[in-house]
Amino acid sequence: MPVVSAEHQVPRQRQAPEEPAAEEPEEEQHPFFLDGGGRDADEADDDEPVGRTAKKGKGRQPKKRRSGVACLFVTVVLVGAVGGGGYFAYDFWQSRYGPAPDYSGEGTGRIEVEVPPGSGNAEIGSILADKGVVKSSGAFVQAVEDSGKFVQPGTYSLRKEMSGAAAVKLMLDPTSSNALIVTEGMRDAAVYAAIDKKTGVKAGTTADIAKKEAKNLGLPSWADDNSKIKDPLEGFLFPSRYSVGKGAKPADVLRKMVAEANRNYAQLDLESKAKDLGLDGPFQLITVASLVQAEGVTHDDFRKMAEVVYNRLKPTNPETWGRLEFDSTYNYIKNQSKLDIPISEIKGYDNPYNTYFYKGLPPGPIGNPGHDALRAAMNPTSDGWYYFVAVSGKSYFSKTYAEHQKWVDKFNRQRTNNG
Repeated sequence: MPVVSAEHQVPRQRQAPEEPAAEEPEEEQHPFFLDGGGRDADEADDDEPVGRTAKKGKGRQPKKRRSGVACLFVTVVLVGAVGGGGYFAYDFWQSRYGPAPDYSGEGTGRIEVEVPPGSGNAEIGSILADKGVVKSSGAFVQAVEDSGKFVQPGTYSLRKEMSGAAAVKLMLDPTSSNALIVTEGMRDAAVYAAIDKKTGVKAGTTADIAKKEAKNLGLPSWADDNSKIKDPLEGFLFPSRYSVGKGAKPADVLRKMVAEANRNYAQLDLESKAKDLGLDGPFQLITVASLVQAEGVTHDDFRKMAEVVYNRLKPTNPETWGRLEFDSTYNYIKNQSKLDIPISEIKGYDNPYNTYFYKGLPPGPIGNPGHDALRAAMNPTSDGWYYFVAVSGKSYFSKTYAEHQKWVDKFNRQRTNNG
């Protein structure tokens, strides 16, 4: 828009008489800041003339009186606010930095609590708090950290309203909690003996029950029950920690272990994975996992060991032509754990579990595999491994017999030097 110069502006109209400017209302002060008489501390005396002066902002409006009741009310409100703020500040501090809510003492009654595999301390604490064992997850977590130990998955026999420290002590002490621990790779024969001892029954009782009542203990539908299998429960007494006290029935303990196996196996897609690997169903996959568990020295070995199994199972492989040739299967049928077995002894023993004598997998698992062996059996390496030997607690894998023989010679020299 063009600028209009002063000489071209519209003539001014006569202005109306100037109205007195509206006086800005004086900010009213809170009664709390008045003096004892309800007046401002700098307020003029009552006999000071009141009214407007000619100049804006110089006059004073009459001041309203504040009563003592109002002052008292405000004081009470402020004190309450300070008190409430103090409570919330304390509550905030307590929740962030104070000790977690906790019971005292050893608790009362009895309750069984299951800790799933892979549970962290906070998750275990939450489980215990939900069951009424401890007052808060934090109390349990702090007690575990103070102990410097690890709480294993499994079933625990605990009490209601225990202190965090008491709960941890009970969970870490096998003798006080009637714990029976099935370790990875543990054979059924060893599990049966442990159950006999824990329940106080005659030696051999649990093994007899397992043999006679296997079909009534909850085995999955795909469990094989052919006559060649040494023990129908082998591979189904899942490695974990179980609470077993005197007076418990062996059959009930076995059901609990089989149920744990079913729960863990159900979380894995065993059927489709077995098909992908060329196996005849989940039962054979559990069998492979048991072999991996028995032959592997460390968890790092397991995937390579699984590949050795699958490569040797191929009937056309140029190294073993379909035979596994694992000492572990011979040891299983003999119920022993020898490292040095003469080949002449093994090859002369006709038994379906003797993988030097028969091609393919043994009739069933040779132990109870754990999570790592199971996952390795489902996901083997693909590097071409056919052979392995353990030297100084470490497994060495080879692709040819010539390479393997070098490690065998080293193993033999080491045994001679140590012998």
